Amino acid sequence: MGEPKDKIGLKEYTAIALFLIGIKATDDVPAMLFDSLKNAGWMGPIISGLIAILPLFLLLDIAKKYQSKNSIDIFYHLLGKYVGFFVLFLLWVAGFLYIVLDTATYSDIVATMYFPRTPAFVLYAILVGVSAYGAKRGLEHIGSVSWAVFPYLQATLLFAIILTIRHGNSGFLFPIFGPGEWEVIKESTMSVSIYIDFLYLFLLFPYVKSVKDFKKGTWIAFFIALFNLAISMVSFVMIFDYNTAMSLNYPYHEAIRSITIGFLTNLETFFFPFWLIATDIKFAIYFYINIFLFGKLFKIEHFEYIIPAFATLILFLGLIPESPTFSVFHMRHFFGQILSPVFFFLPILLWVLANVKGEMRK
Repeated sequence: MGEPKDKIGLKEYTAIALFLIGIKATDDVPAMLFDSLKNAGWMGPIISGLIAILPLFLLLDIAKKYQSKNSIDIFYHLLGKYVGFFVLFLLWVAGFLYIVLDTATYSDIVATMYFPRTPAFVLYAILVGVSAYGAKRGLEHIGSVSWAVFPYLQATLLFAIILTIRHGNSGFLFPIFGPGEWEVIKESTMSVSIYIDFLYLFLLFPYVKSVKDFKKGTWIAFFIALFNLAISMVSFVMIFDYNTAMSLNYPYHEAIRSITIGFLTNLETFFFPFWLIATDIKFAIYFYINIFLFGKLFKIEHFEYIIPAFATLILFLGLIPESPTFSVFHMRHFFGQILSPVFFFLPILLWVLANVKGEMRK
């Protein structure tokens, strides 16, 4: 594997970005938003998205200006060698911890919703093993697989949303601003980390065929992901009401167990395989970016050799929390509130430093 030999195109990059952000509609992110925003939870991704436009725009502007540089070198160039290393190392630590918490969440989804009698260690090991194998195949392989399966996965998500809305009650959406306008804006501001994956994708922009493709793919993925998150949460409110949605850690999976088509029941057996494929691709991308950053920081040329060690460490760390349905939920919520200001202010800092150096005006 190592550093990519060939660059990925617009379609592959867009699909990768969508797998990272769009699938969050199917984990516990909706439950976190419902917990603080009540029936206005669906507004969280929209308001957070509007706030995220600024750091996204600045990251893309930096990529355009420094397209001849490696993304890691941009941090060193703007922040200095030591501060740049420190910031990147913190980003790597944050990414690693996020993978631990996220894999624990998805493993818990499979264990509690689909295979309650299977040992958690077995399910977790399969998830981490498949994802690590995908990461070891490299960025080009991940990109091609992502684009090949994305249309089918997007179609199944929209199909599930349509069926859910069909069984729902639009009256549950009112009052539109739930706990109040100010509360909705405040809580949504602290949820900007929903889109923090774009900060990590910024590290890969030198491996996209052109900066134009990188910019276009980022905006396409951003708006589609925003739509997926918002419309999914609308459907969850409509079918459950927010009181029930707040008590469900995984609203998507409860929703697909509730919907029917005529005499057809147990539709989750149709949706689950597609979701599982999306999950494996998502974590293959996470593993790749995290190991890529680690390899760049410590100058490890063939960083694919350390993937098994990292996967094993993630596996055992992810098994530590007891009752992951609740403990990991609160840890992820707290972690997201810490990362939100990081995602918002770090691109601003980089952009300002580039301007101070006079390089953005050239």
